[in-house]
Amino acid sequence: MKLAPPNFAHLKFAPMALAASALALSFTAFAEDADEPAAPAEITVADAKADPANWRQVDPENLFIFQTTKGRILIEAFPEVAPHHYQQFAAIIRSGDYDGTGFHRVIDDFMAQGGDIFALKGRDSGLPDIEGEFTFRRDPAAMPLEATIGPEDTAKFGYIKGFPIGTQASFFAEMSVDGMVESYIPHCKGITSTARTDDPNSANAQFFLMRGQAEHLDRKYTAWGRVVAGEDVVKAIKHGLEARDGYVDNPDILTSAKVAADLPEAERPEVWVERTDGPIFLAEMADKDDIDVCSLPSVPAVVDK
Repeated sequence: MKLAPPNFAHLKFAPMALAASALALSFTAFAEDADEPAAPAEITVADAKADPANWRQVDPENLFIFQTTKGRILIEAFPEVAPHHYQQFAAIIRSGDYDGTGFHRVIDDFMAQGGDIFALKGRDSGLPDIEGEFTFRRDPAAMPLEATIGPEDTAKFGYIKGFPIGTQASFFAEMSVDGMVESYIPHCKGITSTARTDDPNSANAQFFLMRGQAEHLDRKYTAWGRVVAGEDVVKAIKHGLEARDGYVDNPDILTSAKVAADLPEAERPEVWVERTDGPIFLAEMADKDDIDVCSLPSVPAVVDK
């Protein structure tokens, strides 16, 4: 399928803050050091079910299934971090408007952008633009970092539910008016985020899947999900920018998008993620200090179906 020429008034972009050559140089080391991690071969879904202290099942309401011409991508959404983005993307998935859209802007070791409904259908999603949810207010007592890089009270990075998290140190909560700290999901490899124009409140339907780390997007674009299976598929999506209009020529296609909860139970993928508050993960993190959370492998998951 070849996309119709785009109407530029409707385009949304993940930023190209660096030239393509500079991007390739910037992310080479990351790409070499952080290939998609595989869950240990001996761990199966049955093993994960039998070990709830170290594994948790992904809620099917938060599990998005992207079937593409390169294979299947499973994304876990984090509604508490960006509730309005979660609601909008779940609604668009359920509408069927993503089915047949292309990955129209794909840059090696950076990101794969999709969700341009206008290019396929000649109309937008019909939903209003979403205000930026670049950061979220977090109560360290109610939503603690499940694992921290460095001492808990001063840590700037850690995890919640398997998601990498950047944050103000928790001791700032004692000095803030609302008793909370500012936190965000950094744009590590595997993170799902939201395209927009120069207007910070212009996000609507277009998303992008991170193929490398992009720190310059942090707290400027709304990250709301994480690829839990299919990072190899994200990496395989056809890359390129057509010089004339900025679109990939003959792109790979998002053939269907579903919310797992909408499928019959027998047909749903069952995904279990290693708990980042479990004893195994905490032991692995015990010696980590003063490093970027994006330099660590993605938290493993195992999938049935």
